[in-house]
Parts: sequence; structure tokens; C-alpha cells
Amino acid sequence: MRVRILAVGTRMPEWVTTAYDDYTRRLRASMRVDLEELPVRNKADEEKRLIERVGDDYLVALDEHGKTRTTVDLAKWLGERIQDGRNLSFVIGGPDGLGPDLLKQAAWRWSLSPLTFPHAMVRVMLAEQLYRAHSVLHNHPYHRE
Repeated sequence: MRVRILAVGTRMPEWVTTAYDDYTRRLRASMRVDLEELPVRNKADEEKRLIERVGDDYLVALDEHGKTRTTVDLAKWLGERIQDGRNLSFVIGGPDGLGPDLLKQAAWRWSLSPLTFPHAMVRVMLAEQLYRAHSVLHNHPYHRE
């Protein structure tokens, strides 16, 4: 199974890269997470490029109007996806969000919070949540209830 994060925006501050790399490095032994950055363009062009990149992957759109999950629910969901073996693509939109066709294509629209965050921060939060869910699945002490 391949896990990709497709993110609109290419020049992130150093703290974003450092934090993102830290969480994905922790996952490398059992789950590889690849980041693909796309330059910011108009929303329609971004949407077209993202849909092409996703292909037939299980698409998760990070969307403020999406469904929230608890950490334990996320871990269960991730475990099911790992069992399915289907590739996963998590998509983080640019300043204008994600286009309607991409949102319709998404198997899951995921809201990290009812708050709105800069997409640079969402990269770090997504990597951390994937690591946290993975630690729950493997009974690692990182996550505590």
C-alpha cells in the first residue's frame, strides 16, 4: 500500500518540513508516506491536476466541512485501509480550498477540526495523526487514553 499526501503549495517554512519529516521518518519502518507538492494555481487547474494524480487511489480530501473522527476511530479506519491494500491519497487544498469535482470523488471528506488552519500546518497535523493512529494500531505508547 502506498500513502501519498498531495498538497497544493510548494514553499513551506523550515519548521513545517522539520516537523513533517520527523513524523514520517517514524513511520518509515512499516508505512511509507510520500509528499507531492503542486504549485498554487487557479482552483480549477489545481483540481484537474489533483484528480489526475489521485487516479484510482482511495481519496481522502482534507476539508473543513468534512467528517471528524477520534484518534481511535482513525486508527481503526487506517487499519481497515491497510488490510484492503488499496493506495491512499490525502489531498490538502491551496488557499481557495478544493474543487467540487474532487470533493465529490472523495471517499471521505475529513475535517481535522471545525477551525480553519493554514495548509502548512495541516501537513504537520496530518503526518502526526497518521503516526498517532499507527501507534495505536501497534500498541506503541505514543498515544495515551
